[in-house]
Amino acid sequence: MLAERGCTVSQGVRLRTLAEVIDHVGADVKKTGIIDGTEVRVRRPAAGREDRDKFISGKNKQNAVKIMVVTDGDGRVLFCGPAKPGSCVDITRARQSCLVRLLADGPAVEILADVGYQGLGAQTGGRVITPHRKFEKNAPDWYEEMYERERKAHSSRRIRVEHGIAHLKNRRALARHLGGREHMSDTIEAITSLLSHQQTADESQSPRPRRARAVRCSSSAPASASCSSPTAARRAPRPDRSGEIRPESLCL
Repeated sequence: MLAERGCTVSQGVRLRTLAEVIDHVGADVKKTGIIDGTEVRVRRPAAGREDRDKFISGKNKQNAVKIMVVTDGDGRVLFCGPAKPGSCVDITRARQSCLVRLLADGPAVEILADVGYQGLGAQTGGRVITPHRKFEKNAPDWYEEMYERERKAHSSRRIRVEHGIAHLKNRRALARHLGGREHMSDTIEAITSLLSHQQTADESQSPRPRRARAVRCSSSAPASASCSSPTAARRAPRPDRSGEIRPESLCL
């Protein structure tokens, strides 16, 4: 089944679980993982359903499901978790997927996250890096400047996960899902598998060298004529109604 193939990271190597992703990122000290949550709009549940309100997102005020996405430092998708109701916040979704236990007991890795995951750094021994909490009021000017500088530096490194999520949502099924929610998780994992395979194939193919386009100049053209473009080389002077060639019609 396509949903069970996992994410392709190299030829013959696939990551199917979150534990395999943590081990893959921790195997190289230069690699960095980035985690973020995103929402996919779904149809409104039927009236009378008990958990109808659970699908209402507190962020966008619409019916949606939330998924957790993990990418590497280059934006390649490594993992995409199953769909949960939209009312589930990001940090709760990470704890439900046993991310805290895997990071605390696993190798030393660096996972970048946004302010929605503040608190996981203390629970994972500093492996999850989030922006610092900001003073609510009466903050000195030097602190405001330092906070903005650190926030922008963190956002510039974490922006890669947004690119990976954007590639996922280029598929119509994840832009707005109109089918049944019982198969939503399988659809997400299948699209993630296809995207990771495409990203790996694109990296393995070397770019083709571009062939230079030759420009031929006519032997009968004057020496002062410019042949910098094929259009100028093919352009011929046009006589007016009297049969005379005007100087402004020449290809200079």
